[in-house]
Parts: sequence; C-alpha cells; structure tokens
Amino acid sequence: MNWLLAHLDTLRESLVRLARQPFATGLNVIVIGIALSLPVGFYLGIDNLQAFSRQLSSDPQVSIFMAMDAGQADVSAVERRLRTHPEVGRVDFIAREQALAKLKRSAGLDVLADLERNPLPDAFVVTARSNDPATLEALRDQAARWPKVEHVQLDAEWARRLDAALGVGRLLVTLLAALLALALVAVTFNTIRLQILTRRDEIEVSKLIGATNPFIRRPFLYLGALQGLAGGCAAWAIVTLAVAVLNVQLAELATLYGTAFKLQPLDAADSAMLLVFSAALGWLGAWLSVSRHLWQIEPR
Repeated sequence: MNWLLAHLDTLRESLVRLARQPFATGLNVIVIGIALSLPVGFYLGIDNLQAFSRQLSSDPQVSIFMAMDAGQADVSAVERRLRTHPEVGRVDFIAREQALAKLKRSAGLDVLADLERNPLPDAFVVTARSNDPATLEALRDQAARWPKVEHVQLDAEWARRLDAALGVGRLLVTLLAALLALALVAVTFNTIRLQILTRRDEIEVSKLIGATNPFIRRPFLYLGALQGLAGGCAAWAIVTLAVAVLNVQLAELATLYGTAFKLQPLDAADSAMLLVFSAALGWLGAWLSVSRHLWQIEPR
C-alpha cells in the first residue's frame, strides 16, 4: 500500500511540474505529436487503401474454358469439383450457345451469323473467396489439370502488384516509425537532462539525507512517460482531425464516381497501442537520460 501511495504521490508531483511550465511542455507535446502523427497517418492510409482495394476487387474471378470435344458428363464433373472446392465462392456456367448469342449481340457483325459451327467452348466463371494472389494461382493450377479443361485464365497481376506496393508501403512506415521513435527518445533524453541539471542541488541534498537512486529516478521517469503520453494524445487528435477534414473532400469525389468510400479513423485497439507506445518512448528516453547523468551528481 505504501508503495502504491508513493507512486501516486510521484505521479501527482510530475503532473504539477509539467503544469508549472505550460509553454515548454506544450512545445514538447506538439513536437512529439507531429512526429508520431506522420507514421500513424501513413499506416492509417495504407490500411484504408487495403480496405478500399478489397471493395474494388471483392469478386476475383477465374475463367475455365472446356475443350471443344467435352461432353455433358465432363462439364458436370468439373462443375461438381468447383462447387465442392473450399476456395470457390460462386460458380456460373456459360454454355457455348449462350456465349455465342451474347457475342453476336455485343459485336453486331453479320459475319457471325454465317458461321457453320460454334467456335466457342463451354466455360465456367468462378468467383473465389479470397483475392490473395497465391490462392488464386493455386486454384488456376488445380483447374488446369482437370480432365477436358482446355484453358484457365486468371489475371492476378493486379493482385501481385497491389500486394507488393502495400508491402513496400508497410516497410516504409515501419522505417519511418523507427527513425521518429529514435528522434522522440532523443527529445525526451534532452528534456530530462535539462530537468536533472535544473534540480541538481535538490538531488545532492536528497542523496545527503539517504535517498536512493531509484527514489530519485522515479519522478523523472514519470515526467518522460507523461510527456510521451501527452504527445500520443496530440498525435491521435491530429490524425483524427485530418481524417475528418479529408472525408469532407472525399465525400464529394466519391459522389462523382458513384462510390461510398470513406476513410476510417483509428479504432480502439490502434488508439490504445499509440498511447502505450508513445508513453513507453517517453519512459525510455527518461530512463536513458537519468542513467546517463544521475550517477555524475554526488554530494559535495
């Protein structure tokens, strides 16, 4: 109980010290908030782009063309395989007569009416459950080996390109977050160093009366963690405001294209992770600073 009361008292004292320097505290919080908002904003953009791409490509399709000499039994066998396949969502069968009639209507060429025989095969248009490139390619390769299947067509290049682009984007966000995290640790390190130098006399007196290093270190760690937490709150506010402003403009653009795309803000889990991460960075910077400078101060 005494341990908890001591920590609560240190927390209250740290909040008071931050409140006594509103200008300096505010500047540090703004710097931390802007720095954190950059990787968080890019992460949110990639996450929304991935969700939007799923809307655009929610029905990845594989076209399976039967051989010209395939009979009704062969077509039925392929259809049974497709309808029991775990990766297949929907199966549409297009008979060769239906395909030719549709071609005549769309092409409008008189020469098609003079054809002696139908050159088009029976076909299946398969809607997959996933737009993952590897899954689509596996389905294509399986279907190509089935009896009386002449050709299987899959345009998975867009999926590979999109997946590669999003992978590069995620890597860039990770690198940016790591660099800015180091910068925030450095900011907190220097801030706490100044606090230590300002309170040098107080630290010397505390050591004279028997205060231990953990006791002296504790308020500085709280200062760093609180400053990082406040910076995380500022970053959350910046990103949330940016999403709200962008959604106003995107609503007009989406209306022109007949879509309902809307940027989604940070959810509860991502918001909590942001605050915990920012507080941890502040604590780390303070711990490094105190570990570096506290031992240099000894009573004279």
